[in-house]
Amino acid sequence: MREIEFSVAYEPGTDALMDVFHEYPALSCRSSACYSSPSTMWRIDHVHGPEAGIEAFADVFLDEGRCNECLDQPGCDSRREYHVLDGTPTSRTIYTYREEVHRCHSLPYFVLDHVGEGVVFESCRTDGGYRWKILYPGEQAVGELFDTIESNLRDGLSLELSHLRQSGKWDADVRTAFQLSHEQWEALTHAVEAGYYTRPREATVAELAEDLGLPRSTVQYRLRSAEDVVVSEFVRNTL
Repeated sequence: MREIEFSVAYEPGTDALMDVFHEYPALSCRSSACYSSPSTMWRIDHVHGPEAGIEAFADVFLDEGRCNECLDQPGCDSRREYHVLDGTPTSRTIYTYREEVHRCHSLPYFVLDHVGEGVVFESCRTDGGYRWKILYPGEQAVGELFDTIESNLRDGLSLELSHLRQSGKWDADVRTAFQLSHEQWEALTHAVEAGYYTRPREATVAELAEDLGLPRSTVQYRLRSAEDVVVSEFVRNTL
């Protein structure tokens, strides 16, 4: 089995859905299941973020009149349907079913056309980027696949190959992320970006609290509870 990771970057103004992620950097959308055949795609996505970001995301994502996946054109006329499986003010879980994907060129379409069936996909949208992790049987080279995808990108999109390797731990990071609340995710992400976990530390809890506009005790609690989830899942899934 082989594992590839592609990242598609979207410039602001090139895609209505990705513009929501540009506007709300704390918003993230990860798939827990994503499968495709030459004619259909079905997937489950989990989105977390601030309440305003979730509302903006849902307004665009759930519009059956537009495509959330096209790389080569702003839209297509393939049939799609969405079902909200669960939701809170700061999260949604959404099932998507799409038909006629051969007429709507997404990254899974290009991958299947190159390596054949038996492929498993993970994806993550955040901060103007759409990252795909791909697991497939066989040893097919990916240079031609990269060139094919890149040559079909519309203006404002760019492609990067993050890694190509033998498959390792699959989906453990996504399972962990789904167990974090938006508040935990926000505190943990800001702590990493501020250097709280570097040695020596570049930020204190008090400084994080000031940045986030929250009481110190609240930030401390959110970090500790997030750390408990991350460490527990790491031990369960990797040791």
